[in-house]
Amino acid sequence: MDPFVDLRSDTVTRPTRAMKQAMMDAPLGDDVFGDDPTVHALERKVAQLLGKEAAILVPSGTMANQLALRVQLRPGEEAIVHAGCHILNNEGGGAAALSGVTLRPLDSADGGLDPGAVEANLHLDDDPHHAQTRLICLENTHNACGGQVLSFPGLQAVAEVARRHGVAMHLDGARLLNAQVASGRAAQQWAALFDTVSLCLSKGLGAPVGSVLAGPADLVAKARRHRKQLGGGMRQAGILAAAGLYALDHHVERLADDHRRARQLAEAIAQVPGLTVELWRVQTNIVYFDLAPDHPLARDPRGRETLQRRLAERGVRIAGAPYRLRAVTHLDVDDTGIERACAALREVMR
Repeated sequence: MDPFVDLRSDTVTRPTRAMKQAMMDAPLGDDVFGDDPTVHALERKVAQLLGKEAAILVPSGTMANQLALRVQLRPGEEAIVHAGCHILNNEGGGAAALSGVTLRPLDSADGGLDPGAVEANLHLDDDPHHAQTRLICLENTHNACGGQVLSFPGLQAVAEVARRHGVAMHLDGARLLNAQVASGRAAQQWAALFDTVSLCLSKGLGAPVGSVLAGPADLVAKARRHRKQLGGGMRQAGILAAAGLYALDHHVERLADDHRRARQLAEAIAQVPGLTVELWRVQTNIVYFDLAPDHPLARDPRGRETLQRRLAERGVRIAGAPYRLRAVTHLDVDDTGIERACAALREVMR
């Protein structure tokens, strides 16, 4: 048994024995020269999965998103994003530093964007005071909003606004397959609303490294050049692509287990005195929760860190402190692990 039930993120997953064997057996080449057959196979598979012309393997979801910005925006232009999105809050200011572009945030409770608000905030004229809007970015599932699956009709409405005004659309689909499993709507249907889509292989899918950016062939060709500029060109990358191929073949349907366990954990948290959780947000594998305002730890500025430390002492790792608390289920957490986590939470909150 693992010494820890690690719920900090679904990025902590480790390759299974079968995945490691697939990596060992993968035919390899030099991907920068364009001759790694396993990378080619992965890129074709993801492009087909998402209904796009082409795809490119990159080291991380951050790079995939930043490449999407770079190939669809020029310096001085802007993208409209959600205020809680990864691109804005968790990519080191890459939009400004790497591409010289502006991100204009709009907010909502569920991670979606109101089409009327989007249309009202488009800058499309030649007024030199404004950065011109050339891109709209959304994230599905939406991490900061609790792993929620975005409304498909809502996305359709935003896409209609974008098309009407000649503005491109990018989807941060790091956990898009979680959305597919939770909603029953195929990834290709979600992706069809967007020009470019990123997909992470190293979160719930369980690969050790890698994301893929998919879209029109000309944009993917540009992304390949920029990937090299940013240091993302990898040589015998097929060893990583093989893990992604294995994950797509074997680890998609089992995401439902992660969702079920996250719900079980959230319902247990709701029954623990001193903790609060918004159950309506728990739709996939992410559970945000917090200390109840009347609990003594809530009055301590370091109360969340204290709770985090006490759980770690009992073999359960969570993330989020000092702002809020987060637990994420994944391939390496089974039913026994969830039971251990629930028991530890009840014990530390007595």
